[in-house]
Amino acid sequence: MKPLVSIIMGSTSDLPVMEKAAQLLDSMDVPFEINALSAHRTPDEVATFAREAEGRGIKVILAGAGMAAALPGVIAAHTTLPVIGIPIKGMLDGLDAMLSIIQMPPGIPVATVGVNAAKNAAILAVSILALSNPDLAKKYADYKAGLKQKIVKANEQLKEVKYKNKTN
Repeated sequence: MKPLVSIIMGSTSDLPVMEKAAQLLDSMDVPFEINALSAHRTPDEVATFAREAEGRGIKVILAGAGMAAALPGVIAAHTTLPVIGIPIKGMLDGLDAMLSIIQMPPGIPVATVGVNAAKNAAILAVSILALSNPDLAKKYADYKAGLKQKIVKANEQLKEVKYKNKTN
């Protein structure tokens, strides 16, 4: 089994956030890999990884980083694959990381999800892969339908919550 998605984090301390992406991909039967690479501490390895990813069959890269958050942009500078940046909460509640990831120069785009939103990054990767994979497209559609059912069920449960001035 060859990975289609690569999950990259600046250090293993980011795993509690990034594992949400791994769990979602696992549930959709999408093969993936996970590695720690640092834009600042292992810049040559990051560049080599990014240049070689497509040749290894990778289709989408999820890159999580906190503080300076250069990792997604550095990866995007070395590949034409879609890169989805995940700002990881550190200083300034992740605002610093988010701004670092979304402020890319023209020609080097990085899609960006919310702070610590690795699961959303994986969902976005699935939606990209589903464009050329009918089986995955069906799983993705079923997943989205399940989200709707959760809200429908929650609304039914809210009908049972009683307050003196509640009108519904």
